Amino acid sequence: MHTVVLENVVKTHGQVVAVDDVTLSIKSGEFFSILGPSGSGKTTILRLIAGLDVPDSGTITLQQRIVNADPPHVRPVNMVFQHYALFPHMTVFENIAFGLRMHRQSRQDIREAVEEMVALVRLKGKTQRFPAQLSGGEQQRVALARALVNRPVVLLLDEPLAALDQQLRQDMQAELKRLQQEVNATFICVTHQQDEALMLSDRLGVMHRGTLLQVGTPQEIYEQPVSSTVAKFIGLSNSLSGMVTRTENNFCWIQAEAFPTVMARCPEGGVEHGSATVMVRPERLHISVDGPVNGYENTFPAIVHHVVFHGNEMFYQFRLRNDAIWTARVPIAGTHARPLVPGQSVYLQWAAHDGLVLSS
Repeated sequence: MHTVVLENVVKTHGQVVAVDDVTLSIKSGEFFSILGPSGSGKTTILRLIAGLDVPDSGTITLQQRIVNADPPHVRPVNMVFQHYALFPHMTVFENIAFGLRMHRQSRQDIREAVEEMVALVRLKGKTQRFPAQLSGGEQQRVALARALVNRPVVLLLDEPLAALDQQLRQDMQAELKRLQQEVNATFICVTHQQDEALMLSDRLGVMHRGTLLQVGTPQEIYEQPVSSTVAKFIGLSNSLSGMVTRTENNFCWIQAEAFPTVMARCPEGGVEHGSATVMVRPERLHISVDGPVNGYENTFPAIVHHVVFHGNEMFYQFRLRNDAIWTARVPIAGTHARPLVPGQSVYLQWAAHDGLVLSS
């Protein structure tokens, strides 16, 4: 069953179209992320679902009920904001209990519900502390507990980890996924962090300038982006532009300036002859130092431009014949070859099925 359905939703702010004819269905119990740059309309979608904004046109349905005219407090949703919005003068217990008290729950019910949430978010022993006495991660957990204690059908998360440092953000990503699975609620998370969306989501949608460009699983969107805009926003990608001159058996041949003919996968549904972009992910590139090797349909000479040590990987940047910069990602574990050095001549090779042709 779909818990949240948006149909042809439009929302404008003055002359700016924040959400442009968006249609989207989110399943019950799903962790769904909306990914996009600042100003893409992703937070506006959250506010529309929450009832904080009203659509200019289109319908919003929650649990098979159209809620366009329903105020926020009667919708089966709750929201966690980027900066938590905790009450600084209240303890952890009082912050979590706030919503229950507004609904005039009994003291016993409040105590039991708060204790359950405190255990769920792993804050035992800290219920009498104030927000200023907590770390950023602990404050985030209080905000999550306060939102979940009312048992919303849908939890809306607006950049929930943006205020945390990188290590804490990674820890909280795992916590968010655990919480969602334990409470079995529908989570809708807005983020501009690619790794966050890929790690957390059952499915995700990519927004750009108010338009929903693509919806799919993280793997589908990473491996089968529908456009170069999506490809550039999801993970690193290398690209070159050219003209499609031939298609056969789901493969395309592209003539690109300063390169030999390139062979790559055609997109689902095919592609018309004409201008197109070829996308190749950095981990799909093979680097050959002693000359081209067999088994790859595409081979480019290149010069090592920059070398970056990145923990368990090496990131290499190469300058191609047309002065374009391409990136390769090489795992360090199990690699005994000597690292490349700037200025070194190499060949970049990749198989046709590891490249994807996208309309320009």
